Amino acid sequence: MGNAFMDDFMGTFKHEGLTFDDISLVTQYADFLPSETNIETQFTRNIHLNVPFVSAAMDTVTESEMAIAMAKLGGIGVIHKNLTPERQADEVRKVKYYLNGFIRTPISFSPDQTVEEMLRVKEEKQYSFSGFPIVDNNGKLVGIVTARDVKYLSDYSAKLSEVMTKNVVTAPRGTELQQAYKIMRENKIGKLPTVDENGHLTGLYSFSDVKTLIMNDAPAYNRDPEHRLRVAAAVGPYDEKRIELLAAAEVDAFVLDTAHGHSKGVIETVKYLKKNYPGIDVVAGNIATGEAGKALADAGVDAVKVGIGPGSICTTRVVAGVGTPQVSAIYQVRKAIGDELPLIADGGIKQSGDVAKAFAVGATSVMMGSVLAATLESPGEKMIHNGRRYVIYRGMGSLEAMKKNKGSRERYGQKDVDDTKKLVPQGVEGMVPYRGALWEVIYQFAGGLRYSLGYCGTRTIAELSARAKVIRVSSSGLKEAHPHDIIMSKDAPNYMSEN
Repeated sequence: MGNAFMDDFMGTFKHEGLTFDDISLVTQYADFLPSETNIETQFTRNIHLNVPFVSAAMDTVTESEMAIAMAKLGGIGVIHKNLTPERQADEVRKVKYYLNGFIRTPISFSPDQTVEEMLRVKEEKQYSFSGFPIVDNNGKLVGIVTARDVKYLSDYSAKLSEVMTKNVVTAPRGTELQQAYKIMRENKIGKLPTVDENGHLTGLYSFSDVKTLIMNDAPAYNRDPEHRLRVAAAVGPYDEKRIELLAAAEVDAFVLDTAHGHSKGVIETVKYLKKNYPGIDVVAGNIATGEAGKALADAGVDAVKVGIGPGSICTTRVVAGVGTPQVSAIYQVRKAIGDELPLIADGGIKQSGDVAKAFAVGATSVMMGSVLAATLESPGEKMIHNGRRYVIYRGMGSLEAMKKNKGSRERYGQKDVDDTKKLVPQGVEGMVPYRGALWEVIYQFAGGLRYSLGYCGTRTIAELSARAKVIRVSSSGLKEAHPHDIIMSKDAPNYMSEN
């Protein structure tokens, strides 16, 4: 890491662990406004982020609704693994199929199936689209069914062959986006199947999403080369069935998610993933030392995830007595792996200023749990407590999460423990104040980061990492930093009291 000031500062605390509340950024000269800063970054070697925020792989934080919302805002979500492999793969598909610019493997039905069957599958899988190609047993396109074809039906037992549009406008395999848009406009159709020379279905374009892409109506969206939303998913060591199903669902990144990432199982699984799924990026963690970062880098990861014990619901540091405060952990890993490999700071983010501090010591993106669990899009239960709205939030090492599924038990090395009295939790369950829609939270955190960059005289995250200066903060200095000597009468959208 090329920041001589930071090296000197952190060298002063070689055997002392620092976290976000222990430091403050030093202001520097700026010749630009915060609105002129660029907060784009890398999630992994090959996955770009338009905003540097990642939603955590926790069962009260990220399922498909959160992942879709994160990708639409420019970030990425990591679908948790406290689900069956099949259900987790379905959650990934919901994200990948949300935008239907071009679908390489469209959902299709047989002409002998009924309208009722088709609608039942649509409801079960929660597909947001309504047009389905109809193919015969050989995969040859024979028709298409759209919402218009079933809108006025009274008998859903009718076969699809009886209601489908038979004279389907198609395009040759390999048709580019611009040409597909032209064909759909000229023929006034919402779906355009692509076929090979023998009439076999090879893909499907959707007009509304193609138009969005052509007109660049949503430039912030985080999309893959085929214009689909990006999504990652958590896996465990040696979990080959889950890995296979996620790959088939076309997940963008595997996040090898364990409590102790510097371990044989993680390193061997990283090598397995890179060998067998070379087209899918691999993130591994969690770690908190330079040695661990170097080991994962040597194994071939595309990003490392740093954080053991900083989360608000994590008890690892008191139950096991291990872990490194987050600022020190991030810095040590960055020094070990160099500047090329992305580093995800996972845990401990309470305020937007913590994000900038994480970047100052070497992170390239931040993974958030409690902050995002409090939003509308999280799967956590919403409830009223003492007249105020809260959301249930729990650690993946909490007793309730471990009892729910093996995914949590596996993360903490207790996969085969079936007697709940013998589980050793490393997390708790609690409530967080409801924050509103995800976009509001991300907007405030992005705004806070832009102001941090402006105060530090740095236009980008990489520049902040290279030029940031920090000072040690005393307990009195921390108290001074927060609102003090008043009784707050109104909540601010970008400040959560610690009390």
